[in-house]
Amino acid sequence: MASMQDQLRRLVYSTEQGDICPACQESKNACRCDELADTEHLQELDGIVRIRRETSGRKGKGVTTITGVPLPKDELKQLAASLKKRCGTGGALKDRVIEIQGDQRQLLRQLLEDKGFKVKLAGG
Repeated sequence: MASMQDQLRRLVYSTEQGDICPACQESKNACRCDELADTEHLQELDGIVRIRRETSGRKGKGVTTITGVPLPKDELKQLAASLKKRCGTGGALKDRVIEIQGDQRQLLRQLLEDKGFKVKLAGG
């Protein structure tokens, strides 16, 4: 870890480049940190999409969560939108986890298998 002096000396803004990324010290326009993080995350996955129903932390409301989808962030966002539309419910994409309102496990399993993913129903 860098010392306090090094942290205080690092470049934050340059009139030539604009804002500077704190991780790679490149300009924000040339920063590739998100792409690298995306590829690292995809390499860690085992290729199995897990679907589970959760109620914890949601005041008893059930949601169906989908984890482990081996897609980049942009494609994952499009997949989440198409699944929400197909189920006719709301939902969200949080930290690479797709949340669909209600118990939609069987429909989501069928839709994801049709798209060519290997799917497992996880949990109870």
